[in-house]
Amino acid sequence: MRKAQLAACFIAVSVLGTNQFGRAADPTHPAQPAVAPAEAISKLKEGNGRYASGNLQHPGQTTERRAELAKSQHPFAIIVSCSDSRVPPEIVFDQGLGDLFVVRVAGNVIDDHSQGSIEYAVDHLAVRLIVVLGHQSCGAVKAAKETIAAKTKATAHIQSLITAIQPAVEATINGDLDATVKANVKDVVQALSSSTPILKPKVDSGEVQVIGAYYSLDTGSVTFLDQK
Repeated sequence: MRKAQLAACFIAVSVLGTNQFGRAADPTHPAQPAVAPAEAISKLKEGNGRYASGNLQHPGQTTERRAELAKSQHPFAIIVSCSDSRVPPEIVFDQGLGDLFVVRVAGNVIDDHSQGSIEYAVDHLAVRLIVVLGHQSCGAVKAAKETIAAKTKATAHIQSLITAIQPAVEATINGDLDATVKANVKDVVQALSSSTPILKPKVDSGEVQVIGAYYSLDTGSVTFLDQK
């Protein structure tokens, strides 16, 4: 009888302590209120304002903060950005260790791996804001425009980026590079907002917000696009 009770207890704990990613719940990950999308956007705007004006605070970069984060993480925003070396989100938004969950790939496009990373941050870390960050003079978007215009193909795996950006190129065939960059951001925002089974229900209910943004290399300022 005792063995049966222990077995039942073990099964219950296993079920309750495992999230949909199949990982056991982390006992060192304390409950913490999620940051609402509007508040997260305000924090990003304030940080970018400091960066653009040259008044960076470099928060959360102490040894104490590093030790604190060894136990758990509670990022307040997900940033999907280009891999461009001139656009590091933690610096652009003047944030520190543990503040941002960053997914970077050339052209700020998404695939199964990056989308899985985003879903993990939403579902497991309770992040409620996703920002798709495009930027001025994006080389990946420029390459896509030029390759498609020339009716050629890029070398090796670079073609996968061209293919992902192609809808934005075709939608702005008579537009400049900035127009295509912003159209590409909009496409990624739409793809994430309509992604099932995890993101769409949360976006529809208002629990999670997906928003586009554009970074100016000239000024250092980030403009949020189509903010609701």
